[in-house]
Amino acid sequence: MTGLRVRHRKTLALDSTDLVLGTGVHGLLGPNGAGKTSLIRVLATVARPESGRVEMLGEEISDRRGRAEVRRRLGYLPQQFGHYPGFTVREFVAYVAWLKELPAARIPAAVERAVARVGLGDRIDAKVRTLSGGMVRRVGIAQAIVNDPGVLLLDEPTAGLDPEQRVAFRELLRELGGTTTVVVSTHLVEDVAAACTEVTLLDAGRIAYRGTPEQLTLLGEASDGPGDHPIERGYTTALRAHRAAGVREGVR
Repeated sequence: MTGLRVRHRKTLALDSTDLVLGTGVHGLLGPNGAGKTSLIRVLATVARPESGRVEMLGEEISDRRGRAEVRRRLGYLPQQFGHYPGFTVREFVAYVAWLKELPAARIPAAVERAVARVGLGDRIDAKVRTLSGGMVRRVGIAQAIVNDPGVLLLDEPTAGLDPEQRVAFRELLRELGGTTTVVVSTHLVEDVAAACTEVTLLDAGRIAYRGTPEQLTLLGEASDGPGDHPIERGYTTALRAHRAAGVREGVR
């Protein structure tokens, strides 16, 4: 993405953002209102930028044909996940596979594999309305990966998952990141530390920091800032340094 600018009414959500993401698991960190969800929504083609250029999977998403092609090869779990409670897990994930235009002959096996990967194989024929909140969230992850996407976008994917489920989800992320560009927006720094290959920290619509989790941890180890763990201290240190630089630029 080049010069990406997103506005919600009078609020500038992303300000001239340049970012290149390749294969791997990319964590988006930042405080509330930093622009994480706005970025995810643009990449998911459900929101249009005010200006700038976005190319995904070799397609320009401002082009109608290119946008349609990207949607077939995309996986997306929004923060507020809508579903049909009267469907079984199998029916709902199959429906999404159909929307993604998977060949009909491939859909049954793709559904079973996606559901098994999120640990719901024994609940595949249960109605979605009978599932717990954490299970419904895992159904959301299953529908996002059913088409083996080239780009996978996950907005707060671990919300509602218990600690054991979060560990299993991190393992799945690491597996997916071997062949897929995975973008994970989260408030949980520990998820980024455990599963991500790269971190992008957003603040007030701008990129405040880019690096690896290891580099962010080293930044925290050299800091006496707030945080219970080095990567948390690295997060707050990077955020404060970015804000201080903005103040100095404003003074000049």
